[in-house]
Amino acid sequence: MAKSWKGGKPGKLGKNGKLAKPAKKVKSQNNDVDKYLKDAAGLDTEREQAIGQHIGYRYDVNLLPDYSRLTPYLKAYMEFMGWDDLNWLEDVHMGYEAGKPAIFDRNINGWVRIPKEMKLPDNQQDRDMLARELLVRFQTSPNHPLRELNKAYRKF
Repeated sequence: MAKSWKGGKPGKLGKNGKLAKPAKKVKSQNNDVDKYLKDAAGLDTEREQAIGQHIGYRYDVNLLPDYSRLTPYLKAYMEFMGWDDLNWLEDVHMGYEAGKPAIFDRNINGWVRIPKEMKLPDNQQDRDMLARELLVRFQTSPNHPLRELNKAYRKF
């Protein structure tokens, strides 16, 4: 069983078998929804600053979707698909690649950047809903790379 630091919470053991200290937070703008647009590096912890790269997600993975914020397109899509919830789209969030808003498309294993002229909502829930809509629109568009693969390799 892992030892604990304070309050009885289990801690993580380091390489030497001793209890590792949690990463120290550097002053950050945690409440700023534009944080990663203003600071592309977004290095929040001492460890991130030491290695020069961000560790982990750039959004709150525990943020549950607020269904009152669904876009009309997503509502229609969910109805068409026969879904009671967002299904796999719950895992889609507005991310940031090199300081630019983007969505990660698992099908092409890459980031799809948001058009520069698109104005982003001022809160994460609406940004996530927008990301979900844009991803579905991109994946169903004739411009998606998998369309070409489908034509080239379709067996029947």
